[in-house]
Amino acid sequence: MDLATLLGLVLGFTLIILAIITSADLGLFFNLPGILLVMGGTFSAALIKFRVQSYLVGIKEGFATAFFERNDNPREIIALANRLSRIARRNGLLGLEDEPIDNPFFQKGVQMCVDGSAPEFIQEVLQKEMLLTIERKSIGERVFRAFGDLSPAFGMIGTLVGLVAMLNNLDDPTKLGPGMAIALLTTFYGSLMAQLVFIPLADKLEMKGDELRNNMALIVDSVMGIYNGMNPQVLDELLETYLPEYQRGAVNMTEEIE
Repeated sequence: MDLATLLGLVLGFTLIILAIITSADLGLFFNLPGILLVMGGTFSAALIKFRVQSYLVGIKEGFATAFFERNDNPREIIALANRLSRIARRNGLLGLEDEPIDNPFFQKGVQMCVDGSAPEFIQEVLQKEMLLTIERKSIGERVFRAFGDLSPAFGMIGTLVGLVAMLNNLDDPTKLGPGMAIALLTTFYGSLMAQLVFIPLADKLEMKGDELRNNMALIVDSVMGIYNGMNPQVLDELLETYLPEYQRGAVNMTEEIE
């Protein structure tokens, strides 16, 4: 569970609700026609932008990635690569066959090394899987980005609808209130959902996608370094280029060859 995502949403909505109830009746901010117009319009317009399968997969992947998926720590990947390279230099690539590797992508690359595949083939397969995985993950970010772009626009459309209803009933004062409510609340709904939900989630998905791309590229270099029998210290120096400056040199290198 990504606690930052959950905490941000809960805290944001809680503070907004508290701000409303300390100054007005919370019920005044509930307008079903306005909600239907903004949310229905946003989801419908986004559906036009994507294929049905991509739309549904994007929503599912988006929520799953934003709330539940956690990328591996690059330092842990480098430490694992260091350990595997020491074992491979001592026992050969076949010595890696029974080594526990939690990351499926890393496991696949090591298994291809153990199976004796050509290095060019291993690199090609891993890079192709990396590109396709990133592409599949990015659909969630694009869908939520579309939601964030569309919801304020439909908030403004709701404002126009409310103004038309209000101006059309100037002779009946009892209908001015509902028309004004739709005119103002739809803008509120559209802006709130865009700025508190859709755009932050899209940014979180983009950030996690960048982390995943970095980790997968790191794993590709790790596998190729292990396959080529690279010295563990040299391999560490190569892989640490994926880390920011302040994290370099802190990777666990205490394992000794038995």
